[in-house]
Amino acid sequence: MSRSLIRSTSLVGGFTLVSRVLGLLRDMAFAAFLAVGPAMDAFFVAFKIPNFMRRMFGEGAFSQAFVPVVSEYRQTRPHEEVKALVERVAGTFGALLLLINVIGLLAAPLLVMLFAPGFLNNPGQVELTTELLRVTFPYLFFIALTAFAGGVLNTYGRFGAPALAPVLLNIALISAAAWGSRWFETSVMALAWAVFAAGIAQLLLQLPSMAKLGLFPWPRFDRRHPGVRKVFRLMLPALFGSSVAQINLLVDTLIASFLAAGSVSWLYYADRLMEFPLGVFSIALATVILPQLSRDHAANDPARFSANLDFALRLLLLIALPAAVGLFVLSGPILATLFFHGAFRVEDVVMSQLALMAYSLGLIGFSLVKILAPGYFARQDTRTPVRVGLIAMGANVVLNLVIVGVMLWQDFQAPHAGLALATGLAALLNASMLLTGLRKTGVFLARPGWGVFLLRLLLACVLMAAAVTWLAGPLQQWLAWSATERVARLAAMVALGIAVFAVTLLASGFRPRQLR
Repeated sequence: MSRSLIRSTSLVGGFTLVSRVLGLLRDMAFAAFLAVGPAMDAFFVAFKIPNFMRRMFGEGAFSQAFVPVVSEYRQTRPHEEVKALVERVAGTFGALLLLINVIGLLAAPLLVMLFAPGFLNNPGQVELTTELLRVTFPYLFFIALTAFAGGVLNTYGRFGAPALAPVLLNIALISAAAWGSRWFETSVMALAWAVFAAGIAQLLLQLPSMAKLGLFPWPRFDRRHPGVRKVFRLMLPALFGSSVAQINLLVDTLIASFLAAGSVSWLYYADRLMEFPLGVFSIALATVILPQLSRDHAANDPARFSANLDFALRLLLLIALPAAVGLFVLSGPILATLFFHGAFRVEDVVMSQLALMAYSLGLIGFSLVKILAPGYFARQDTRTPVRVGLIAMGANVVLNLVIVGVMLWQDFQAPHAGLALATGLAALLNASMLLTGLRKTGVFLARPGWGVFLLRLLLACVLMAAAVTWLAGPLQQWLAWSATERVARLAAMVALGIAVFAVTLLASGFRPRQLR
């Protein structure tokens, strides 16, 4: 089964890699054509609000509740009942999304004031953000239904189309930044309409694959259907529990709106780079592991459930730990290489670097939550992650206020980095509590060899960090080089880091077959 997980994760990760590379090109286009400032801050807030709700209603709470139920139906019931469940969930969930969209459009000014109250000091920025939000908010309707379709496809082992869908969003935003902005009086409005169009395109991409499975959904509203009621009963607590990280990031945005102009954008660019390894591997693995764990639970096979979770955790750390170390030591060179051109200034590189270094400390926490939470959701336990999430979110708010408060008191020039640090620490707390819960209840029984495995990983990461830091040199040097030279040197640094990490692991006795 480990080979199947690796193959499926590789497929999802491969498509996600294409999407993330295009995402970097998208952010490079933003940096080149659209200056960091109030207008871009307005777009990032207008995009973050529906994107946050997407992760709650789409790939967050809804997927965590829907996939275990549809997996159970697939394992225990005929195809006709599975199709009936899919159609009724599509109709009922679609009606809920439509209602949320109407409310969101009417309440757009209130949402802006809620999520970016610091903008109230600049009425023009509030008006622009509201106008942008009314264009981007319907994205939630289409992308949440895309996540619904992806949940069905993932349950049947069809991972390609759902993983490929985000590519369309990045293509639309790159086109809007490079060419579309000239057609609008306010250039960022082109980005808002690109988001709207991409939502429709991503949904249409899923439908042919569903038709091939005989599950093309003809939506039917039926909130009394037992499967629909079970999905929504599981979804309500999961609505919060699976989205703690996103709530924490929105808290960051709220506080950042009170800080210096550009703080929201600096956090955005740092978060995007942190999301790169998180999306390419951690989320890809989580996408694959949830249907597998759901099948193990439906088959009443706790030993296999624990073994698959153990394998996923080891595979995750093998990738995420060196990625976090690499982001920390190469944060400045990466930002300089990708974004230091056009409207992106030296100050933007330095300020984004500090945020990225702070975020990288929490990458392991973010990644572990993606794997540990399905250990609960696959067993249809959505309440425990809620309790853990409440504690983590409370800790994040307290850490935000304490760390940023101390930074402002000490006249630190980059208090926004404190927001990233607090979010990362809260993610680590969230992950540790989820892991403790799985171990205490006996759901997860760690296989032998974890101590030696972790020692080998830590040794490889330390030597990799030392080698890369020594050869990378100061950030000022990277800013002085041409774009071509920065790209070549960054590629060399990444290759060197991978080589040192791999050689150290192998020399210490690690072999890939030990993961099985």
